[in-house]
Amino acid sequence: MSVKEIKQNENNIQFHMLPNKKHKTLTFAVKFRAPLERGTITKRALLPYVLKQGTASFPTRKELQEELAELYGAVLSIGGSKKGESHILTFYLEVPNEKFLPGTNSLLERAIELLYEIVYKPNQEENGFPKRVFDREKEILRQNILSIKDDKASYANIRLMDEMCSGERYSIHAQGYEKDLSAFSNQELFTYYQNMHQEDEIDIYVSGDFDAEQMLNLLTSRFKRSSKKKEAPVNDDVPAQSVTSKELIEEDQMQQAKLNIGYRTNILFRDEKYPALQVFNGMFGGFPSSKLFINVREKNSLAYYAVSRMESHKGLLFVMSGIAPEDYNKALTIIREQLEAMKNGEFTEEELEETKLLIINQLKETLDHTQGMIEFMYQQVVGHKEITVDELFHGIQQVTREQVIEVANQVKENMVYLLTSEGGEADE
Repeated sequence: MSVKEIKQNENNIQFHMLPNKKHKTLTFAVKFRAPLERGTITKRALLPYVLKQGTASFPTRKELQEELAELYGAVLSIGGSKKGESHILTFYLEVPNEKFLPGTNSLLERAIELLYEIVYKPNQEENGFPKRVFDREKEILRQNILSIKDDKASYANIRLMDEMCSGERYSIHAQGYEKDLSAFSNQELFTYYQNMHQEDEIDIYVSGDFDAEQMLNLLTSRFKRSSKKKEAPVNDDVPAQSVTSKELIEEDQMQQAKLNIGYRTNILFRDEKYPALQVFNGMFGGFPSSKLFINVREKNSLAYYAVSRMESHKGLLFVMSGIAPEDYNKALTIIREQLEAMKNGEFTEEELEETKLLIINQLKETLDHTQGMIEFMYQQVVGHKEITVDELFHGIQQVTREQVIEVANQVKENMVYLLTSEGGEADE
């Protein structure tokens, strides 16, 4: 399985063509990347809400939706996320491929023009966005930030990162901060949006069945910017350090407690040990066949769920579990025992090979979707490493038992966070 990528840096923007015959749609992605910064994150979090509400030519949400319908049901999404210590703002537009729609030879140009407008020409009033849009969307974001407290699993994840990564960029909330929303004006948001176009790293992707040269010409004739004012490198290296584990217990009105544990792996996407870390994570808590699932949930009935996931651009690993409040110490002990078992090589060759297969199948499934393919390719930009799909699969297949044990011994517990019921007694 291979993904052919054609790259070209033009107009101070990096263009990525991913031509393939698998899909009958064309997917465009425009990605803006900047370092996570506490002072700007709430503005970046608000922008997707505002920009979805209209463009210069389609000034209302209704008119924008009507244009998407005219483009044979094109789908638009705008969102923000963090990868390591970067914040990414992504504009996705998926449209039917005119190759498969007789008599629609202007569909591609219209789609690119709409994407350009969404990114560069929002609906504007004087020196800002429309006041009613700014006020309304700011209030919606405020409510969404406040509602995170009601989703106890998400809230526990955030609190774990707050405490574990205190003083590091990674602790900054990608969804923004409620108290910041009253700290900037409509005009300040619009100015930040304009600056972002000059200062962010910009990557544009297209995936689907198309002629790469024609597509590049269409995009580069539209998407341009002057030379950037500043480079925005992100230092995502994690220096080797002695890691001590901290514990924090907080109480809230809830029945099911959330036990989350943060670990430092000090292994990043670009590192040679990364495939072995993927296999370790799969065996530890990544799949229903993993040690956490079988031993914490199935055998001991101590967790409603117990999973692990990696942050591949920051060298972190997280365990997330839902437990009865009184089972805290038992669950924590058994989770720790599973990591020790991995460090001691207490797994079979069959489990090792099965996990490799599960990881490869999961990746294949991701790459079957255009957005999944784009995200895989963009991972390489953020992670400063180019790797083909075949090389990735080969790297996973070649992981040895000894390599898994080696990375397991590199995983250091850094933070235990428990969100439990008020007055709940932990077991002794």
